[in-house]
Amino acid sequence: MDIESVENLYHLYGFEKKQIYIIGTVGVPACYGGFESLVENLLNFTPEDVEYTVFCSAKNYEKKLETYKGAKLIYLEKSANGKDSILYDYESMKIAVRDKADIMLILGVSGCIFLPKIRRQFKGKIITNIDGLEWKRDKWNFYAKWLLKYSEKQAVKYSEIVIGDNKGITDYIHSEYEKIVATKKVELIAYGGDQVQKVSDNSLYEKYPFCKEPYACTVCRIEPENNVHEILKAFSKIKEKDFDAFTKQLVIVGNWQKSEYGKELKEQYSKYSNIHLLEPIYEPHEVNWIRSNASLYVHGHSAGGTNPSLVEAMNFGLPILAFDCVYNRATTENKCLYWKTSDDIINTNKKTAISENIAVSMQELGNKLYSWKNIAEKYNSLY
Repeated sequence: MDIESVENLYHLYGFEKKQIYIIGTVGVPACYGGFESLVENLLNFTPEDVEYTVFCSAKNYEKKLETYKGAKLIYLEKSANGKDSILYDYESMKIAVRDKADIMLILGVSGCIFLPKIRRQFKGKIITNIDGLEWKRDKWNFYAKWLLKYSEKQAVKYSEIVIGDNKGITDYIHSEYEKIVATKKVELIAYGGDQVQKVSDNSLYEKYPFCKEPYACTVCRIEPENNVHEILKAFSKIKEKDFDAFTKQLVIVGNWQKSEYGKELKEQYSKYSNIHLLEPIYEPHEVNWIRSNASLYVHGHSAGGTNPSLVEAMNFGLPILAFDCVYNRATTENKCLYWKTSDDIINTNKKTAISENIAVSMQELGNKLYSWKNIAEKYNSLY
């Protein structure tokens, strides 16, 4: 039975679908971002008794659709990122209250500082995915960190269900907010990564000729918490001292111009012929070609929980060198190679250390744990 037939039956028999308002993303269709990819895939597996409404940042969409994959779209003039995200989320919450939504699904804690007020007005259920521990990131000043930590506490306090995307995050929620969560549901739901597929396109070698040689790859925001400086330092040493590396070429795709940190690193390391620093690529076919044809994936994220780029690399079946922290070990179940410093990367990026077994283990684990169908089913069970 198709969607239109189901909707006609609901209308005929007077059934009303649950109205779920998704708050906290740039919107859909998704271009980049973990939460945006999550929403895309929730829409792909929408239950018959659910209707989604998704808030979108108007400035990110030249073409403004009214609906997408069966979901209603509401455009707000504010930005969904940075300091504007607080008011963006608050405005979204107010509309959900006005429309008497059944459920607010809040992704991230930016606007949760307003949840005490919203909770008094809203009669439905609030489900919040608190994302990573955003307040720990070095890019925020003292006041921003305090605000994010306070918002996180309000999210936990005023939500019926709290979602962490990694065992490290759910363990933190239970220990940090032990009394608050005693009467709440804390759910572990990760991200999917099986939407990515290997891309074969020889024409792209003209644009990226350095990809003809075996290369390591990283796709990330250029921030200190992602340890980009350590990765670059390692591959500059590999070039200078001619180590017997598994791969000597490095390709990093990221927002180099977004911060002084990124600009300084690009200026410092662009001179190395084995290091290729690319600006963000918004064409999925292209970025997936770069990732899927890599010989090695180097993952430097140290903050947050389950990282989408990591689970996608696992689904590509790539050998992985991951920064050694509780979140990455939980995601990969201690089955890849880990590093803390640039010297660790050099020591693990050797022909003798990296085997096909690591790639096979990563792909098997990715298929088993990080399927979007399974992730969507877990969200659907909360409604």
